[in-house]
Amino acid sequence: MKRTIKRAAVLGSGVMGAGIAAHLANVGIPSIMLDIVPRELNDQEKKKGLTLEDPQVRNRMSEVSKQRLLKQKPSPLTSKKNLDMIETGNMEDHMDRLSEVDWIIEVVVENLEIKQKVFASVDQYRKEGSIVTSNTSGISVESMAEGRSEDFQKHFLGMHFFNPPRYLKLLEVIPTKNTDSEVLQFMKRFGEDVLGKGVVEAKDTPNFIANRIGTYGLLVTVREMVNGGYSVGEVDSVTGPMIGRPKSATFRTLDVVGLDTFLHVAKNVYDKVEGDEKDVFDPPQFMKTMAEKGWIGAKSGQGFFLKKKGKDGSTIYELNPETLEYEDRKKLKTSATEMAKQEKGPKRKLKALVTSKGDRAGDFVWNIVKPVLTYSAELTGEIADDIPSIDNAMKWGFGWELGPFEMWDAIGVEKSVARMKDEGETVPAWVEEMLSKGYTSFYKKENGSVYFYHNGEYKLQSFNEKEIHIQSTKEKKGVIKKNSGASLIDIGDGVALLEFHSQSNAIGLDIMQMINFAIEEVQQNYKGLVIGNQAKNFCVGANLGMILMEAQDFNFMEIEMVVKQFQNAMMNIKYSEKPVVAAPFGMTLGGGTEITLPTSAIQASQETYMGLVEAGVGLIPGGGGNKELYIKHLRGIPDSVDFDLQKVANEVFEKIATAKVSTSAVEARELGYLDQMDAISVNGDHLLHDAKQKVLGLAKAGYQPPKRKKIPVVGEQGYATMLLGAKTMGFGGYASEHDIKIAQKLANVLAGGKVAAGTLVDEQYLLDLEREAFLSLVGEPKTQQRMQHMLMKGKPLRN
Repeated sequence: MKRTIKRAAVLGSGVMGAGIAAHLANVGIPSIMLDIVPRELNDQEKKKGLTLEDPQVRNRMSEVSKQRLLKQKPSPLTSKKNLDMIETGNMEDHMDRLSEVDWIIEVVVENLEIKQKVFASVDQYRKEGSIVTSNTSGISVESMAEGRSEDFQKHFLGMHFFNPPRYLKLLEVIPTKNTDSEVLQFMKRFGEDVLGKGVVEAKDTPNFIANRIGTYGLLVTVREMVNGGYSVGEVDSVTGPMIGRPKSATFRTLDVVGLDTFLHVAKNVYDKVEGDEKDVFDPPQFMKTMAEKGWIGAKSGQGFFLKKKGKDGSTIYELNPETLEYEDRKKLKTSATEMAKQEKGPKRKLKALVTSKGDRAGDFVWNIVKPVLTYSAELTGEIADDIPSIDNAMKWGFGWELGPFEMWDAIGVEKSVARMKDEGETVPAWVEEMLSKGYTSFYKKENGSVYFYHNGEYKLQSFNEKEIHIQSTKEKKGVIKKNSGASLIDIGDGVALLEFHSQSNAIGLDIMQMINFAIEEVQQNYKGLVIGNQAKNFCVGANLGMILMEAQDFNFMEIEMVVKQFQNAMMNIKYSEKPVVAAPFGMTLGGGTEITLPTSAIQASQETYMGLVEAGVGLIPGGGGNKELYIKHLRGIPDSVDFDLQKVANEVFEKIATAKVSTSAVEARELGYLDQMDAISVNGDHLLHDAKQKVLGLAKAGYQPPKRKKIPVVGEQGYATMLLGAKTMGFGGYASEHDIKIAQKLANVLAGGKVAAGTLVDEQYLLDLEREAFLSLVGEPKTQQRMQHMLMKGKPLRN
């Protein structure tokens, strides 16, 4: 039988339950979310004269949670419209609805007895063959299924989402001894292909993989802080990006997660393990005192850090664990931290720190990394079958750039093991055995394939066939051509990939040259082109620093030449004889959006933040973005429909003038950056594969480039209408004088200059207007101030 999941039920509507229901809605799966029936009326219900028997009261828990999704930040929903895909109800009146669904997800309180009661009821109402999962973060999955029917047990497993479900990639899948292997394989594949997750199979052990190692690592860090006399701020200054961890580092992470939640997770392991390990999972007294005082982090307003408002703005203070008083925040600055800052990439930074013996920062990092490495090695085979599962769990669940075994490889296994033994540490036998065989790393690469050490030998690491790894592809096939800003790569089946790799993927002359070369090469030798990469963001726009420098040196002819080249490159993309598909993800801003708009089609990652943001730095788009967004809006209107051209121009004007950025690819579609030709990939790892398939589909269908045709504009009359809106905002204090000047230039471009309403103009005419406007604004002192501010502070200046 071909298994499908068309509809789901979520039992429990707390933060996680509602978040999972939202994520299901984001990927197109409707659900019914049920929770307990309230035992008493709230004040509003009393005022309305409702009783405990009213459906409105009985469904209150799930309905309130559903509505709360609209207010949460960052939003759990990729579009507010997705809320309609979540039905609400309660677990007394609506359990019979479980017979309608293919997947039942339990997300009730972390209490085995309560979960078992819920599953007894589920077993009664579910249809045969429906899959049942628990989102437990650490209760034994095997124990939950005890006493259930054979069909239930065959279709039951743990599926632990990480919070927030929309944004965190990890999904731990935990089978029981009775889980049908077909069900397990289906859910692992479903997790990757439909839910867009990084799936790791875990064993049924306390806290599974990521929380087990992550909690251990955090508590080891706290212990070292106390023993070594470091401050909270000092620890956070070296346990973030400097060692390949998120900016929130250690204590800021605890404040975000909530100390109460963390202590609960730690206790879960403490209750189930023995010996030295048990001691680590017993948090120090000061953390327990903090929890008693309610200082549990962001949700209570104070935790390890406290933000205080003063007359000069807000100041953040750190907690002194000894006195439990807040003090000025400190940073750890030593020769090792300075050396690490100079290094590129997390591997080199980490190595620079841990090899700095006798340095206060170096010793601290070594003393917190060392136990995590040996602990991860001890647990291999117990919590997961292999080392990639542990590494991936930490990267996808905790945002580490390197998993424990990747960290170990980065600092050097042989030397670090020798040092550990010198310091009296016990190194797991299998690691010593690996070294005795002459194998000096946990991973090795050969001909673009990755192998990992497993049971005495290296084993090929397998990936979902929908994953294209650019680095491995380069190693296997080589590079067609490259320069400092971009590379052209053959990704197979007659498709080429243009990869940007300049700093922040900012667009400069090098990228423009490679775009032109790529179009020419593809037209001669390939079926089509994908524009994509695997950096942090797709592209954050043009090289702002270069433009500012030229403007300050009054090299306007140079700037005009660069802008003209950018415009020409975009026209080459648009009128390429072979299909060109853009694969944007993450930040796709300014020039990044301008590159996607003229392509034959866009295949966007679900997490794509797209917008023409040039107004924020005092400019308007200069590479054809105004024209292309306007055309894209016009193209979205069916030929038979009589439409208001002014309304279209106003819409585009507002989006560009206010630098509107989508909060997802779905919202990018709602804003008109994507249209019916464009598609969305839920799993970012599958993005390049999906874009490649789009190219092949277009080529197979006999792709023809668009015909050049003239564009209707609103002219002088429309210009006045657009400007009126901007001036009204100015009168209301929402737009500065310089904002209005930018709006004037933008309105002139979109209106087509001083022509009559309805005039048909060609694209080059609009590009010339755009370039002229861009150049006039780049010479403005206030624009240069905005550009400087963005480069220095990373945020827009209102002047």
